[in-house]
Amino acid sequence: MADNEQGCATAGADPSGQPAVALTPEHQVDTHRVWTVPNVLSFLRLIGVPFFFVLIMQYRDFAAIIFLAIASFTDLIDGRIARRFHQISELGEMLDPAADRLYILATVLGLAVRGIIPWWLLALLVGRDLMILLLVPALRSRGYTSLPVNFIGKAATFCLLYALPLVLLGAGPWVFSLPAKVLGWAMGIWGTFLYWWAGFLYVKQTRQILAAQPALRKGPA
Repeated sequence: MADNEQGCATAGADPSGQPAVALTPEHQVDTHRVWTVPNVLSFLRLIGVPFFFVLIMQYRDFAAIIFLAIASFTDLIDGRIARRFHQISELGEMLDPAADRLYILATVLGLAVRGIIPWWLLALLVGRDLMILLLVPALRSRGYTSLPVNFIGKAATFCLLYALPLVLLGAGPWVFSLPAKVLGWAMGIWGTFLYWWAGFLYVKQTRQILAAQPALRKGPA
């Protein structure tokens, strides 16, 4: 997938190998334009989420997987276009992870409604995103809009975006359904673990920011 979950800080690594935050709210962007090619691709990917969900609910599994593959391809090329033509923007860096999370949510919700996966898996994934959402007010008080990318978060998103379609195929009557189901669940369990691991790292990064920087002063009323 493209560079996901990147925000308005920079990331490095501490001696323990865990991502560290460069505690500055400044972030290098190429443009503040809204209508760039990468942003348009991200908007189109977001618009496609409800259509993707409908395909799952209508049991049109192959069509849903092809739809997701196309969305994943646009996710790949918009990052390359942004870097190649200097169109990296703060909006784009927020749209990319939002689209990935919504496709994950649409997939797990559809699979849970159809009884393919247990509801507790949906609760685990949604609970992690709610935990990250609760960090936003604290980050904004220090001038940040989001947290920097880390490798574990990208690996988790990769695992889940490939695991869930395999689980969907595993529910079918085809000859490849059993191996797809086994591989899908293996990647899904590992991806869920990484998803929460990345979430706890984001909590740690937020605590570092809060400890290192004073709250922004409010302007005169």
